[in-house]
Amino acid sequence: MVIFYSAEQPYKPPNLFILGPKSRGAYCFYLFESNALFFSTPEMKRLVLASSSVYRRALLTRLGLAFETVAPNIDETPLPHEDPEATALRLAREKACAVAKTIPDALIIGSDLVAVCGGRILGKPGHHAAALKQLQYVRGRMVEFHTALCLYDGAKNTMQQANIPTRVQFRHLSDTGLERYLHLEKPYDTAASMKVEGLGITLVQSVQSNDPTALIGLPLIALTDMLDRVLLSGLSKTGHTHEKTDTDAAS
Repeated sequence: MVIFYSAEQPYKPPNLFILGPKSRGAYCFYLFESNALFFSTPEMKRLVLASSSVYRRALLTRLGLAFETVAPNIDETPLPHEDPEATALRLAREKACAVAKTIPDALIIGSDLVAVCGGRILGKPGHHAAALKQLQYVRGRMVEFHTALCLYDGAKNTMQQANIPTRVQFRHLSDTGLERYLHLEKPYDTAASMKVEGLGITLVQSVQSNDPTALIGLPLIALTDMLDRVLLSGLSKTGHTHEKTDTDAAS
């Protein structure tokens, strides 16, 4: 992530520094309670999350940016012979594009998660019996979650996409243990019948991923990179300069 410093003094939280003459439009960053930094500009575009998911909405709130949510209302059925990664990428793209038709010139975030185990796609169970069958199928096995992300810039008609895979090794739990979990958490609206951010972590033996938020439904690390690229593209046209941090070099 790019962090902007004042030319007069080094960064000392929790101060707010302005970059460049105010007459040309001030660029600034904000410091939040989580110590996370993000920046915006006077020309910051409308940000829209193309999702009705309460989980994705909660995740996006972490970035401290103003946004709104719009349900994309698309058909999420996988295409014949479509692999899970391709399905996730296509649906994330279609969600963003569907909302972009009604809200032009905005930044639209689309995301989709597809879980697969042994060649079988694990969707949202919807009810207890289906969830129990899913958990019985995946216990003791590795499940791969593909979390796709799309950021569509309606003003420029440009799109960024990424897929963040997560491999989850499930513990081998008894039917009694699975039943107990389902009755307590009721994860009937989540892929593979497991909420890793809740009690579902007790079903898990290990998790392999570059982004811990991907498994919940919205990969914030990848999204932050995409937003940075959009904002920096705008900054490059103003004549302002920025100083890169070690974080930039790592990314």
